[in-house]
Parts: sequence; C-alpha cells; structure tokens
Amino acid sequence: MEQSRVEDWVRRLLEGLPPSLAAVRDDLKAHAERVMRSGVQKLDLVSREEFDAQARVLERSREMIAALEARVAELEARAGK
Repeated sequence: MEQSRVEDWVRRLLEGLPPSLAAVRDDLKAHAERVMRSGVQKLDLVSREEFDAQARVLERSREMIAALEARVAELEARAGK
C-alpha cells in the first residue's frame, strides 16, 4: 500500500486527539504507522497496476478461449458431428 495513504490515515487519527494528549502524539504516530503497515501487509494486496495488468491478461485469455471454441465447433461441423 502506498506510504502516503498510511501517513494520511495516521494524520487523520492524530488530528482527532484531544489537546491533553499532545505530549504523546509522536509515540502514538510511530506506533499507529507500524500497526497500520503491519495490518496492510497481512492483507496481501496488489497494486492497481498489477490488478489492471492481470485483468488484461484475463480478457485476452477469454478471447482466445472463445476463438478456440468457435474453431472446435467449426471443425466438428465439418466432421459431421
């Protein structure tokens, strides 16, 4: 996951803290970033670019299968099946 998104989540979390907790803000920020990064890594996410690339591969595969199915049907028709 992008570093900027994790930092944005942490920033929004810290903005909601009351002023009385300002002294521990840096510790909370460091801990929250570690916890979020760890959690995101466990999700086994892929980048948008990788997802889009795999979607294109899948679409090409579907097109090839459709062409092969049409060819098999044509050959079967010629063979009298």
